[in-house]
Amino acid sequence: MYACVCHAVTDEDVRDHVEAGACSAKEVRAACGMRPGCGSCVNRIRALIEQHAAAEPGEAIATAAA
Repeated sequence: MYACVCHAVTDEDVRDHVEAGACSAKEVRAACGMRPGCGSCVNRIRALIEQHAAAEPGEAIATAAA
């Protein structure tokens, strides 16, 4: 699923950057090379960050394909 249609960034891309240490939507956007656009992705990115924070240690976040 696309987290950002403007820049073709997927949920998996976001998860990868969050797992690598990005802690905010701003950090994820910078890591993905996203420039300001429509902004509709911010809520989705924040939700993915919250999912990661809520996951049990060592537990993988389920992907849309699972």
